[in-house]
Amino acid sequence: MKYLDEYRDAGLVHQYADALRQAATRPWKIMEICGGQTHTIVKYGIDELLPDGMELIHGPGCPVCVTPIEKIDKAIEIAGRSEVILCSFGDMLRVPGSEKDLLGVKAAGADVRTVYSPLDAVRIAERNPGREVVFFAVGFETTAPAIALAVEMARRMDLANFSLLVSHVLVPPAMEAILGAEENRVQGFLAAGHVCAIMGYNEYFPIAKKYNVPIIVTGFEPADILHGILLCVRQLEKGRATVENQYRRAVSQAGNQRAIELLEKVFQVADRAWRGIGEIPLSGLVLRPDYARYDAERRFELTETVAPESPDCISGHILRGVKKPHQCPAFGAKCTPERPLGAPMVSSEGACAAYYRYRGANGKQAIHATAAKEAP
Repeated sequence: MKYLDEYRDAGLVHQYADALRQAATRPWKIMEICGGQTHTIVKYGIDELLPDGMELIHGPGCPVCVTPIEKIDKAIEIAGRSEVILCSFGDMLRVPGSEKDLLGVKAAGADVRTVYSPLDAVRIAERNPGREVVFFAVGFETTAPAIALAVEMARRMDLANFSLLVSHVLVPPAMEAILGAEENRVQGFLAAGHVCAIMGYNEYFPIAKKYNVPIIVTGFEPADILHGILLCVRQLEKGRATVENQYRRAVSQAGNQRAIELLEKVFQVADRAWRGIGEIPLSGLVLRPDYARYDAERRFELTETVAPESPDCISGHILRGVKKPHQCPAFGAKCTPERPLGAPMVSSEGACAAYYRYRGANGKQAIHATAAKEAP
């Protein structure tokens, strides 16, 4: 497939790996923000091709993983009302709240539906005027425009029975929170290409300058990842710290202006709590006052609660890049995809899920062919 197969070519992957070994003179530590990139790295063994001592640190770029337990509890509370149809992306159904998950609530009789687009939830509301339809809106800048469009459509259709439970988060503030932490080890970033396809990458230049870290906008295939790492290392070796765009086939510096305008029309920036990390200032989106009637928290008069993470789960350390999944004592034992303690073991973009799926129950031994051995 054009623009896909050529970026999975083993020869190209090894070419970038060889160039990387020649370029690197120090054991640099680079964080990939996106969970999709993490899965590529683990699935194809990209980390096995790195020079000795170089480390890829997995970041908090899994929207399901960073959705606070309190939001999940609110979704569960809403779903338990007989008049409600709760709609969600499939990953959210098995993410544990403080006591249960949405799948368990659905099994007990609640009307919880998996949708592939927020526009599906609008159509469900249109077809069920006697029911309240709530869409659990999670994600980074990638999913937010479609959700903003859904709200705008509901407004134009004058749907009185549609609302959102909003838990949107933003990437740049999370990067700053990581770089400003005492435990930070990150010396360079691979930025998520799909986020930048929407937002562009102008907002990364001040971060690169302030913290003296190179930021490479990177795609998701094996060759993309190795090329992004190579560009980052070349900057680090030269003492440079700016933004480069590896993912030129999909990303422009200005981003998608129509999507940005729609986001700014419907949402405004606010502080947001991240699961396992805590509150990050100005790191989330909330509905603007003009769209307040679509806010499910207001509509159902939900109160704020505090819910602790499982004491056996170290997902916060994993999301901050402090530890790897296999360093968790519960990994593969108390915590599995069938019985997850935390969100990173559930989500299709979670780091724990990637390690379990591709490296087995101990998280160390690769169980699939890697890019180092053969073409994917």
